[in-house]
Amino acid sequence: MEHQTGLENHYIIKDNKKLRYGYTTGSCAAAASKAAVTMLLSGEKIEKAVIMTPKGILLHLLIEDIHQEKEEVSCAVRKDGGDDPDATHGILVYAKVRKCIGDGIRIDGGCGVGRVTKPGLQQPVGNAAINKVPRQMILSEVEDVCREYGYDGGIDVEIFIPEGKEIAGRTFNPRLGIVDGISVLGTSGIVVPMSERALIESIRVEMKMLVENGGDYLIITPGNYGELFSKEQMDLDLTYSMKCSNYIGETLEMASELGVKGILFVSHIGKFIKVSGGIMNTHSHHADSRAELIASQAIRSGADLNTAKRILETVTTEDAVNILIESNLLESTMKEIIDRIDFYLTHQVQGNFEVGTILFSSVHGKLGQSENVPELIHKINQGRK
Repeated sequence: MEHQTGLENHYIIKDNKKLRYGYTTGSCAAAASKAAVTMLLSGEKIEKAVIMTPKGILLHLLIEDIHQEKEEVSCAVRKDGGDDPDATHGILVYAKVRKCIGDGIRIDGGCGVGRVTKPGLQQPVGNAAINKVPRQMILSEVEDVCREYGYDGGIDVEIFIPEGKEIAGRTFNPRLGIVDGISVLGTSGIVVPMSERALIESIRVEMKMLVENGGDYLIITPGNYGELFSKEQMDLDLTYSMKCSNYIGETLEMASELGVKGILFVSHIGKFIKVSGGIMNTHSHHADSRAELIASQAIRSGADLNTAKRILETVTTEDAVNILIESNLLESTMKEIIDRIDFYLTHQVQGNFEVGTILFSSVHGKLGQSENVPELIHKINQGRK
């Protein structure tokens, strides 16, 4: 019979597909710690650990790769990210425990758990990248076992993840200044597939780190195209750059809360044409209107009905740009688009900080920019110096 984790009836429906829940590296670390301490204090072998997650779901997790000695025990729990695309899915998260002089429980990270090198994250510089909630979960489970066995001495808990250093390059950690491994994460203990909230929170974490390390002025791109284009612009210092995915509105709100002084958005026209219509989440599930918005700005720039109809029939914004070039309308239409992007971004930030935009095409390069872009670039580069 297949092992039951407790998540069998937990799932979401997305695009008519059933996507199952998983559990975090924090839950793995807590369950492995509980099992290891139980084996250390009881001398018995434990092959399953039961933990309650902050989300209120009881997990029954299998214990693997047990190494049991009189003074030290280590064991692991295998991460299951459910149907969430997750670089850590399937890895083993280990806990090694031993008794120590004094009292209290000390939690640290070993091989494959990252170290914090920059301020602005949940843990201070020098600490293992084991976030607040996982630390509390580990502490609670270990304290419960110690009480059960009447042990009031000290316990050292080391969390290590042998594959962590290799996986770290596929995570946000290098951008956040977390070196030599991955983070032990999770605020609920449970992974909700493709969680929008989790992605937005990761954007907030990165922005907070940049601000606390001197990033008053930020360069922000929606995705990989913008990041690549930014790198090709020799006058841009990318020390304080980050990606915001589709979440333009949330990004502006975060920047206001964190005291950012200015943002330069660098975006492919396919994303930011939507912002010219006041659309602050650029995911296609929320809105499209790309052809309609380009056509309307082209009409404002003098396009005739036939040109507008041709633009409306395009499938990609690159096709629309080609039509604008053929019609000698590119420069004037881009000004209309940029002016409306500026209007909606400025309205959103309500004067709390400066904001500017560079638009580009993958084929034709830079298409246009806000009037304040040179000044913003100067402030970005001066801030780095």
